[in-house]
Amino acid sequence: MTPHNFSIEFFPPKTPDGTEKLRATRARLAALHPKYFSVTFGAGGSTQQGTLSTVLEILQEGHEAAPHLSCIGSSRTALRSILSQYQAHGIKRLVALRGDLPSGYGAVDAASGEFRYANELVEFIRAETGDWFHIEVGAYPEMHPQAKSPQDDVQQFARKVKAGADAAITQYFYNADAYFHFVDESRKLGVDIPIVPGIMPITNYSQLMRFSDMCGTEIPRWVRLKLASYGDDTDSIRAFGLDVVTQLCEKLLAGGAPGLHFYTLNQANATMSIWQRLVA
Repeated sequence: MTPHNFSIEFFPPKTPDGTEKLRATRARLAALHPKYFSVTFGAGGSTQQGTLSTVLEILQEGHEAAPHLSCIGSSRTALRSILSQYQAHGIKRLVALRGDLPSGYGAVDAASGEFRYANELVEFIRAETGDWFHIEVGAYPEMHPQAKSPQDDVQQFARKVKAGADAAITQYFYNADAYFHFVDESRKLGVDIPIVPGIMPITNYSQLMRFSDMCGTEIPRWVRLKLASYGDDTDSIRAFGLDVVTQLCEKLLAGGAPGLHFYTLNQANATMSIWQRLVA
């Protein structure tokens, strides 16, 4: 794997201590020369200012940065203002997502909002800003938890692409076949953009199970049982997780994946270890 074809994701820190820790994490990961860093955006834009300030720090450090932008719970006026702000700061890359419903925000509220789906957000960004932004969208190899069917899910993905997306980042997964099948199904619908696998290092069993239950990611039975067998032995969990995820990355890259996008959870060690094994 070469240094130019992978990216790294952070979330905006909420405390001064978190900000300092992220700076240290970022300094270590920047030494790997990722293509860009992305920064998440809370439900309904709840971390908007933290997202922007983190992105601006990354840009000032000389790296490319992509803020996430979600549309659920946001108005056209609010998003127009954010896009203008990003343009004024010279930000050229975006990750455009529908986003999660803010706390206390029901399905009725979502249905009556100005945006319901990410393809509408992509269309809006293109209408407002033309080709200013390189737009990444989300993809779900194991199906979005709220999709009606796998077929409907891949058709919705194709709609996002046809609305003007330049590339896609997938939800994390541990079954390479799910990714390759999703790419094949997308290509049948005329999708020709890069679909970059999202990679979640395994460092904490209970946290991984919680995240995976929320987003619909399947943990293969053999992996789940092995992780559970280690109990509180964090060293064994991390060593096993490193083997599993490195092998997954090797299989994806060998099969033609255009790069890798690492979900770091603002930690450096696991991503660095995987990267070092891949380039060894």
